[in-house]
Amino acid sequence: MNAPDKIARTLKLPTATGKLENFSLSAPRDFPARPSRAFTRIAYSAAHVVANPLAANNPWLDCNIDWEASMRYRRYLWELGLGVAEAMDTAQRGMGMDWPTSLELIKRSIAESKHVKGAFLASGAGTDHLAVEDAKSVDDVIRAYEEQVEAIEAAGGKIILMASRALVKVAKGPDDYHKVYDRILSQVKEPVVIHWLGEMFDPALAGYWGNADHMKAMDTAVEAINRNAAKVDGVKVSLLDKDKEIAMRRRLVKGVRMYTGDDFNYAELIAGDSEGHSDALLGIFDAIAPAASAALDALAAGDRKKFDAILEPTVPLSRHIFQAPTRFYKTGVVFMAYLNGLQDHFVMVGGQQSTRSLPHLAELFRLADAAGLLRDPDLACARMKSVLAVHGVAA
Repeated sequence: MNAPDKIARTLKLPTATGKLENFSLSAPRDFPARPSRAFTRIAYSAAHVVANPLAANNPWLDCNIDWEASMRYRRYLWELGLGVAEAMDTAQRGMGMDWPTSLELIKRSIAESKHVKGAFLASGAGTDHLAVEDAKSVDDVIRAYEEQVEAIEAAGGKIILMASRALVKVAKGPDDYHKVYDRILSQVKEPVVIHWLGEMFDPALAGYWGNADHMKAMDTAVEAINRNAAKVDGVKVSLLDKDKEIAMRRRLVKGVRMYTGDDFNYAELIAGDSEGHSDALLGIFDAIAPAASAALDALAAGDRKKFDAILEPTVPLSRHIFQAPTRFYKTGVVFMAYLNGLQDHFVMVGGQQSTRSLPHLAELFRLADAAGLLRDPDLACARMKSVLAVHGVAA
């Protein structure tokens, strides 16, 4: 009985040098469908959207979402005990998904969350409906933020205040950042999460907070956050540098959380040290959701060894998915959902499935197998073979 399974789960995968090698899948890890206790960390998964592959559109220009499949995916995350960070860069915000579609997504997710016990979410408010070239002043940026914040709050949503490309263009220095954040934070109905997205995720955000030096920029960010602490739930830092995140975490006033956005070092940052820990708001939690849930459950039970044993094998996979150019990481996230049968196709908004090479996807497949994250090896193998065939490889 075992021999046919082994043959069915063996295929030829390309290497980085362009050669083909045989690869046999391992047995997946048995992660629970639901956690057994409340987590001791707040954990948001930045969720991707499922594109509609049957839409008669211009794939590079139009944004057509499969709403039912996208909501089904969010229910899957909630049932694992994870929150949903909605309409963030993982959902291709600013890379194919526009503001009107983002707002529709936010409204649908808020409505969907009401049907799932314990579900929680927060949604991205930015300035992306304001074309960067049309931004002439800081006041333009403030008005753009106000419009999105008002729309999300009117729908009953909690705010994640996203970084603004337009603000980078018009700001003349740190004082302009203070003006914008002071104004917006003075108006929000409830504490928000501030997102500092680094230029490795979005090159247009280089020099955010008024300085290209991250440590000097941090001075401005910390001042803006701490003096508005009553309106700030936490800050998500996405710089892929654990030392910078820890340094900033230790400078935040009591009550302001650090949400790690470090998809390279999340395991140790969440576990923390004697001086504190980070909560989580991560794109990689979309791709490794069952492992993330099981690890957080173990941590809540006081079992650090089990937490490490579950989460550490996922780190090489995450570092691969988020390798430079980091902004293309969404392709790996969606590919994982496709391999695991969580959506029926490998098509993305804006045709973004083409942003990673076949050798990159093949290595992702190997690393996902090593982490025990291919939950149905037969299905994953069949789907990988389909992708290989499209690329002219007989697996």
